[in-house]
Amino acid sequence: MVVEAVFFDLYETLITEWENGIKKADYNPARLLGIEEDIYKREWGKRREQRMDGTFPDAKSCLVDMYRVLETPLNMDDIKKVIENRIQAKAIPFKSIDEEVIETIIQIKEMGIKVGLISNCAPEEVLEWENSPLANLFDTVIFSYKVKCAKPNKKIYEIACTNVNVQPKNSLFIGDGGSNELFGAREAGLKAYHATWFQPPVISEKITGFPKLKKPSDILTIIKSKG
Repeated sequence: MVVEAVFFDLYETLITEWENGIKKADYNPARLLGIEEDIYKREWGKRREQRMDGTFPDAKSCLVDMYRVLETPLNMDDIKKVIENRIQAKAIPFKSIDEEVIETIIQIKEMGIKVGLISNCAPEEVLEWENSPLANLFDTVIFSYKVKCAKPNKKIYEIACTNVNVQPKNSLFIGDGGSNELFGAREAGLKAYHATWFQPPVISEKITGFPKLKKPSDILTIIKSKG
């Protein structure tokens, strides 16, 4: 196998919301909305797929729908505050990107290999992408809400491969394993690798069946071994 492209997940692969086991952003939307936390998590979680595939075009439409289902009077000021806080929280990981992540991507590109991003995300989660040092390194960037399709649907991987004119069989996918993305990549014909560098063992050990990468530069070793 000659590697023609390497596709990356975004959150917890290239950037992380965590530091020393604690979330970098102190963000509690349930408290701001005056909704019990377990109820908020349940309703927000139930809408995950619709948030990722663009069915809900933004966080506001999702929150309004939650209020509707819960038959709770709308408070648009609270919703606005939650959205502002969410945008701020999602911007933080982009401000401190691991140097080894950046250097690894640069070295992959220097080998003449295409580099792509495949991210399940809603619009407010990637507003800082264009301002990050990662933005100019990628040959294609696939945000699920834009293509109306989310991992693990194999279509999203096929879109990425088509965008850079490579065959899935000659492509690698690197991700932390969320949203069953590794299984989706394998189903689409890519060789999937489990990125564990931002994960504690208690999390990474739950995912089996895929080669594990302990640090970003491990990708370079894999590429060279397949050359």
